Amino acid sequence: MGVTEILRAAAAPYGLTVDDGLAAKLEIYARELAAWNEKLNLTAIRDEQGVAVKHFLDCLLVTQCADFSSGTLIDVGTGAGFPGLVLAAAFPGLSVTLLDSTGKKLAAVESIAKEMGVSNVAFIHARAEEAGRLPAYRERFDFVTARAVAALPVLLEYALPFARTGGAFFAMKGAAAGEELTAAANALAVLHGEVVKEYDFTLPGGDERTVFCIKKISQISPKYPRPSAQLTKKPL
Repeated sequence: MGVTEILRAAAAPYGLTVDDGLAAKLEIYARELAAWNEKLNLTAIRDEQGVAVKHFLDCLLVTQCADFSSGTLIDVGTGAGFPGLVLAAAFPGLSVTLLDSTGKKLAAVESIAKEMGVSNVAFIHARAEEAGRLPAYRERFDFVTARAVAALPVLLEYALPFARTGGAFFAMKGAAAGEELTAAANALAVLHGEVVKEYDFTLPGGDERTVFCIKKISQISPKYPRPSAQLTKKPL
């Protein structure tokens, strides 16, 4: 089976369908990802089963948490484009911004997006804690996503400054999600975030996943996000 067939079979038990248009884009994504991996380490997951399930399905499961058919989204620390580019491909009416501090990775993802024919994306080469202080990006987005970027107390300080008041941050976490949430209690209070939904999934193969939907209750103090060294050494 190819990536599309694997993905469709894996997605069905979750009530997700992958239409032909999205399938065609994701086939190109998988092909381009493999080509770029020959010269740049975009992802350690390279087999078709892993790409279909641990990348594409994992990203698409976020769509069970909210309606992403329109609005604005920023994907913080997008890496190889997960989940931001997958969501952009699935929802042409969603305006997606992909942010990463590694220029080579971002250039690769931009090239992949062009090959896919996905045009509803913009790219920011910057550190999250710096971009989050800029008026052009601070508190400007309906949705914020982040996957495999940092522990939740740190991740909240990276991500929540981008969300508008009333917007939502979707933190995609693994098996240690519960422990991370406990550790993030103070960060949530300081950064005016509230966990309003929690979605727990088990991917085919047994990997546990949790998506925390965190609502931005009110504006954050301008002193956040702090500089990187301070932010990571002394999490809130």
